[in-house]
Amino acid sequence: MDSRLLEILVCPICKGNLDYRKDKQELVCRPCKLAYPIRDGIPVMLEDEARGVGDDEL
Repeated sequence: MDSRLLEILVCPICKGNLDYRKDKQELVCRPCKLAYPIRDGIPVMLEDEARGVGDDEL
């Protein structure tokens, strides 16, 4: 993931910061408890594509 891109990306729902999880290739929004996938190096920032994240994963 390009570090410059990570600096400007925000959650499309709450506009909060995202945590990059390299091992799972996803961006996580803690307030919304959603993980957005990264496919072929491209973040998929759609709510329908995000998976829910449990408290144990945050």
